[in-house]
Amino acid sequence: MSGTVLSVRGSVVDTIFSDDIPKIHSLLTAGVSKQFMLEVQSHLNQKTVRSIALSPTQGLARGMTVENTGESLKAPIGKNVLGRMLNIFGDTIDNKPALQDVRWKNVFQDPPTLTKHSTHSEIFVTGIKIIDLLCPLERGGKAGMFGGAGVGKTVLLSELIHNTVKHHEGVSIFCGIGERCREGEELYREMNDAGVLQNMVMVFGQMNEPPACRFRVANTALTIAEYFRDEEHRDALLLIDNIFRFIQAGSEVSGLLGHMPSRLGYQPTLGTDLSWLEERIASTDTGSITSLQAVYVPADDFTDPAAVHTFSHLSASIVLSRKRASEGFFPAVDPLQSNSSMSSPNIVGERHYNVARAVVETLARYNDLKDIVAMLGLEQLSRADRELVFRARRIERFLTQPFFTTEHFTGKKGKLVNLEDTLQGCERLLADELKQLPEDAFYLVGPLSDVSEGGKK
Repeated sequence: MSGTVLSVRGSVVDTIFSDDIPKIHSLLTAGVSKQFMLEVQSHLNQKTVRSIALSPTQGLARGMTVENTGESLKAPIGKNVLGRMLNIFGDTIDNKPALQDVRWKNVFQDPPTLTKHSTHSEIFVTGIKIIDLLCPLERGGKAGMFGGAGVGKTVLLSELIHNTVKHHEGVSIFCGIGERCREGEELYREMNDAGVLQNMVMVFGQMNEPPACRFRVANTALTIAEYFRDEEHRDALLLIDNIFRFIQAGSEVSGLLGHMPSRLGYQPTLGTDLSWLEERIASTDTGSITSLQAVYVPADDFTDPAAVHTFSHLSASIVLSRKRASEGFFPAVDPLQSNSSMSSPNIVGERHYNVARAVVETLARYNDLKDIVAMLGLEQLSRADRELVFRARRIERFLTQPFFTTEHFTGKKGKLVNLEDTLQGCERLLADELKQLPEDAFYLVGPLSDVSEGGKK
């Protein structure tokens, strides 16, 4: 079935067909080598369709023949996608041979039915102390990571990939939406150097590509993640950077198609677009997809529609602080602003809940005393407050941690700390044990046993 191009307006292409017109989401091709890829978005009349370009339209002209493939966009699935870097069409972009022995699956899939959802709430242990203690991730849940440039966002993502692959026997899928090519190349090289590339997949829709490409790349990555969950029965970690760029790309597509914008210029289908993506990320009886999504908040306005709709899907919020990063506390997670719906005694247990609350209260009280200490000095505090300050400073340093992915920067061997060691260490610090050791002994260490050895040295 073929048609003819009627008009080309940027990324929007109108095509007329003499026979049956293609269905919505059908993939159309044009050009001698089929280099122009179009996705049908709407039917204008009985013979004309409006499509959006998934590839650059330079060279596409009126009167050119368009072929209807009869299928929607597909993603490659199978074990051979591991260790590869792909684009939205499943083509390799890592200067290596094309994929072999893979199957292709439609990227438009329904979310798992409610009967298939796992009803058991379980913590996804990352091995990173401050996250596991104060804002635990949910297995099969969605967490948002808020942070600007230079606060350690990419390093934290890299460490989570490393820990998932090395210690959870899972797979990681990194989805770069609107990423700079430099960032993608750096991440690929770092993962290769860390030795975890063979258990991860990278899918990129770069910022120089058409908006429809950036809008659909998340579907490609999610389809690959669903394969490992449903067919391989493995836990998958899906990292999306950046979910705001997904919404932004959808807004561009909506504007190009001539839809009436809603509040602040966003597409009228913002809630639906985001829900179709987020609802597919879930835990089932066979496996789970745990998602960590970088979230950009426009102008720090948390009432922005993009932020509001994203928040409604998240089970945990990890806030990275520039102030903590400048003080050398890595990972630079703000313990007072980060939170999780899993931080409940009936999910994490009474012990974990009480330890986390005590740590937050201690750090919050220390935060209040900082101004007094800065103006009047430590000597003006009561004895109880002075002890609280020293206790909080030890806890603050204990919650830092050397990462496997930064060993060549810090010179310290990376540490993966299990939840029991984290809880035990915080309990002992809250009880003022080891207070005879200097504060530096608690900085960039793993479990508390490392602190004892460091103190003796």
